[in-house]
Amino acid sequence: MLETNIKIVLNGEDALEVLADIEFILISLHKMGSYYSDKPIEDYQKATTDFIDNEGVIQRLAKVRKIISKNFDSTLGDDDMDDIERHMEGIKFWKP
Repeated sequence: MLETNIKIVLNGEDALEVLADIEFILISLHKMGSYYSDKPIEDYQKATTDFIDNEGVIQRLAKVRKIISKNFDSTLGDDDMDDIERHMEGIKFWKP
């Protein structure tokens, strides 16, 4: 990891924006899980899918990623990757 990436600083406004989006998604999904705990799984699945689509969860998470990532030094290493790419390299993404 680059020395400049050992400590990343977010300003208070950015940190609060990130926290608000995470809180909205986390608490909403928790409440949905509790509400649908004794209801048919299909209802829960539809509700969560509708929530993700209608509340822009993907866009919110992309914004959170952008806010957190913007302060990293993106200088490429000997492997032609920056620190973020290198750290994310091992993630196993969903596949059909």
